[in-house]
Amino acid sequence: MKIQSKMLLLTTASAVLMAGASHAQEAEPTKVEDIVVVGTNIRGARTTAALPVVVADREQIEATGATTGDELLRTIPQMGDVLFDSANNPQTSNSARGDVNSVNLRSLGVGNTLVLLNGRRLVQHPTSQGTSDTGTVPVLSYNSNALPVSGLERMEVLLDGAAAIYGADAVAGVVNTVLRNNIDGVTVSARYGGAEGTQMRDLEANIFAGKNYDRGNISLFANYASRTALWASDQDFTNTDDLRGLFADYPDFAGVQALDGRSSHTPWARLSVGSRAVIRSDGVALTNSAGAFRYQPTSFGCGLNVGGDVCISSGNHNFNTTNREMRYDTRHETTVRPSVERYNVFATGRYEFENGFEAFGEVGFYGAHSRAVQPPVVNLNQIWIPASNYFNPFGPTRFADGTLNPNRLPGLTNVPAAGLPVLMTNYRFVDTGMQVVKVDNYQARLLGGLRGEWRGFDWETALVYSEAEAEDISPNINMTALQRQLALSTPDAYNPFNGGCVATTSFGDCTPSSQAAIDAIVFDMRRVSRTTLAMADFKLSRGDIYNLPAGPVGMAFGLEARRETQADDRDENLDGTFTFVDMVTGATNLSNVSAVSPNPDTKGSREVFSTYVEFAVPVVSPEMNIPLVYQLDVQLAGRYEHYSDFGSVAKPKIAAAWDVIPGVRVRGSYSEGFRAPNLEQTNATQYARLASGVDYVRCEADLRAGRIANFAACSQNTSGASLLVAGNPDLEPEESTNSSYGLVLQPSFIPEQFGQFTFTIDKWKIEQEKIVGLLGAQTALALDYLNRVNGGSNELVNRRAATPEDILLFEGTGLTPVGEVVSINDRFINLQPQTVSGLDLGMNWSLRRTKYGTFIVNVNASKLDEFTRDPGEIVNALFAAREAGTINAGTTLPDSAQLIGQNGRPEWRVNASLTWRKGPWRAGVSSQFVDGFVQPDLLGTSTNPWEVDSRQTVNAYVDYEFPAETRVRLGVRDLTDQGPPLADGGYRGAVHSPWGRYWYVSATKSF
Repeated sequence: MKIQSKMLLLTTASAVLMAGASHAQEAEPTKVEDIVVVGTNIRGARTTAALPVVVADREQIEATGATTGDELLRTIPQMGDVLFDSANNPQTSNSARGDVNSVNLRSLGVGNTLVLLNGRRLVQHPTSQGTSDTGTVPVLSYNSNALPVSGLERMEVLLDGAAAIYGADAVAGVVNTVLRNNIDGVTVSARYGGAEGTQMRDLEANIFAGKNYDRGNISLFANYASRTALWASDQDFTNTDDLRGLFADYPDFAGVQALDGRSSHTPWARLSVGSRAVIRSDGVALTNSAGAFRYQPTSFGCGLNVGGDVCISSGNHNFNTTNREMRYDTRHETTVRPSVERYNVFATGRYEFENGFEAFGEVGFYGAHSRAVQPPVVNLNQIWIPASNYFNPFGPTRFADGTLNPNRLPGLTNVPAAGLPVLMTNYRFVDTGMQVVKVDNYQARLLGGLRGEWRGFDWETALVYSEAEAEDISPNINMTALQRQLALSTPDAYNPFNGGCVATTSFGDCTPSSQAAIDAIVFDMRRVSRTTLAMADFKLSRGDIYNLPAGPVGMAFGLEARRETQADDRDENLDGTFTFVDMVTGATNLSNVSAVSPNPDTKGSREVFSTYVEFAVPVVSPEMNIPLVYQLDVQLAGRYEHYSDFGSVAKPKIAAAWDVIPGVRVRGSYSEGFRAPNLEQTNATQYARLASGVDYVRCEADLRAGRIANFAACSQNTSGASLLVAGNPDLEPEESTNSSYGLVLQPSFIPEQFGQFTFTIDKWKIEQEKIVGLLGAQTALALDYLNRVNGGSNELVNRRAATPEDILLFEGTGLTPVGEVVSINDRFINLQPQTVSGLDLGMNWSLRRTKYGTFIVNVNASKLDEFTRDPGEIVNALFAAREAGTINAGTTLPDSAQLIGQNGRPEWRVNASLTWRKGPWRAGVSSQFVDGFVQPDLLGTSTNPWEVDSRQTVNAYVDYEFPAETRVRLGVRDLTDQGPPLADGGYRGAVHSPWGRYWYVSATKSF
């Protein structure tokens, strides 16, 4: 099995961070300022007390039972929905697939959180994905699964804008992961676990080895992890696309057709010979006036029996009514999560010279190989089957070699002796087998630097180079080879005229084409993406550049230069190298792949130079004896960055911590931030994405004709349509302001025997503008609906000419007939502003070294108060039309007036934990609460949206340390087997994991 080697690395962080790291390990949790490392570059600065930071040490990380970075980050209440995830991605290579998950603080969206490793930037995962609620904008994320959870010393989450300290992307905050180093000795560990009722199992092995020398240390960490696949058949909420049975006990949603997610792309092909006189066989009509015909089991109706309980009948399948049970179930024999093999290797070293300078270096590699099983490939583009096809029922009387055609139907009328070509649109190539998607991810990072002291200043400089690459390989259908095989007049021709299985109409193909035909049309489609980050920095800091009456003023100064590149190399059958030219009509399609829209290669690079300065200013000290101002400290910072592609940005920050009396602290901050448009948003030429949406004007026709009772029953989806998206080199950076204020209480009046308490409460607000987005397919379709009701149209929506069937669909409705949507035009633009605000609550209690042991309680809660986005003139006009009744009340619109409690934005998230230690024993219990939310795209018969229930899970563990430093742990996640709450698609993967109770056991041995 292929596993690309190499990995992401350990960046030894600045002297400030390393000193702070060792100090944080020793500090009592009640001293907030002592445990803060991320957020400042000044060693020992008192102003860190002004910063809201969540810190999880090694013990807390282990207590979560997390095996991946994604599982660990989901335990942080301030973390939003996970948009890069195998459970969310559409089944296409346009998504970031494999062992990858995203980071999304405050639910602001991918790209608004900066991720550091030991205080320095990580390279971004190279594969973009259109996963933005402002349209299918390609975004890039840091891959949380590349973080080696078992090798973390601690994780620090700065819940504050930090662009003035760290630069771009730190809009919502910063996640800094600190890895173990300075290891002396050898420790090995192993872990095994699995989810109840599933086939998913985890195996992990780790080794930590290091040695101290007189002047330095060398440390090594290696990790291997293997997870088997989670299969759709393992659980009732994933084993079928038809979820109507799960919602049957909810009257408003019982029978809602939208809950039947089975696909209309089936092995029962949608076929047509074009508009012509009706074709008959021995007097039986086989086509309608539009030339449409279909194959189906005799149990669904029969025109002409062609054997094997299969009939050919006139017209298209009606997958909304008569032929609904012939829809294809894409969950059949597929995986929900892929199998993954992952490994990390990190080596660190330091050496102190006689002159006091210290050299340090790090090298790290991450590699992962994943294997997912997806449903068979579909045909998204129409293709003509030549008349010469061996299985064509309307083929020639004799083939070109003079042999008699055994498959031409008898007694045909209106079919010439030379036969007729047949148009195929909706189809699924079930006989070619499942799509087995293999993804290899790789990251590497090298770091080398020097640090020391000069005239009272601590200085550090380093060179960093990191790279990431992803190769996505999946089988697909070559359209040119397909049509060549369709043209054959031998039994090795590809045969789409036989349907699937009569006994299991929702899956399988019981009459497959020959293996020679299948081998001729299937090929491995590749997408290779790559990012690099080369960086040089210099940092200078001193805690006492001069003295004020309240104490010494600290200062930090730094320079940084970096070069970023991104390249996305698409398959030659998608990027325009090999196109498809229909041999029957001569029509050209830029994509030579049946299931993927054309995609050009993209490539971009930029250089960034930045400088920053930071001051820690003591304004009032305890010795000054000022009433109600026991202590006052201020942080001032500013950063300037120049980008080679769009210009310069300068951002300030100010933060303050005011101790009213000992144990009562008021803190606050104001900062400005920015996010640079990524290299794909600025460099991409026009490309296509699937324009998934509801064609509401056709729903309106169904409603007026009485074919549906309400819009909730409409199934007029834009199947196969494309969203044509163009990059924009003139994009401006997204701007933001971040403000927060809060209170820290460490009550000293509580007797010591009751333990030590810390309470925190912080109110925060983030205002963004110029957010990069698109109007989106659904908004364009809704606007087209409104305009057509009023006699016009939306010129961005491109449609086929109305067919006789379309004319029949609109007959008697008062609406002008329209054809199906072919494509929708859109372009990246800086859109309207958004505002997000909320409340963070924290509590820590520790009671140490009692006769009953040590007890530690941590509670971290986050509440969203506001999440709004100005929808703009177009959407506002659509809302007005819906309110006035011009368009149907069931028309789904992007309601950005208040986005809290919708989809991936639950109002409350809470994490609480209790840890107990006594002698060789340790035990802990934790609980995670995620509030409920509504799903506006899933409407009941009353037009009310589906409400996803809240979820509270309980985790627990107990371990024991035997003599000779051997420790064994037994743990469980989701002790009460809650599992994910019911949602569209069975569950909401961006918020909840798709399994319930999970058991694990681990053992650790030190030498």
